[in-house]
Amino acid sequence: MPKKTTSASPRTRTPAGGKISLRLYVAGATTRSRQAVLLIRRFCETELAGRYDLKVIDIYQQPELARLHQIVVTPTLIKEIPLPVRRHMGNLAALDSLLVELDLAVRSSTAT
Repeated sequence: MPKKTTSASPRTRTPAGGKISLRLYVAGATTRSRQAVLLIRRFCETELAGRYDLKVIDIYQQPELARLHQIVVTPTLIKEIPLPVRRHMGNLAALDSLLVELDLAVRSSTAT
């Protein structure tokens, strides 16, 4: 049986025919917020390479979105698409746990 080919990197998977939709909630222009934005942009460029849509939301400038999405900790990264919605709160530096928590890690298969 022929193998299916995909443009996804070996570490991540993407929805068929679509981009991964991410929202990063930060609190103001603090050093911690700037670092979170840099880390996530680097993560997206490295792991998702053009297959993502990232929106950065400052909860001080858009508090209604923080209430709507029940943001209680910053930084919070939400993967909205593909479903199911996943959240990662706090430290964004641990790449492997971020991939798993957001359900972007490719599950290994033992099929031959």
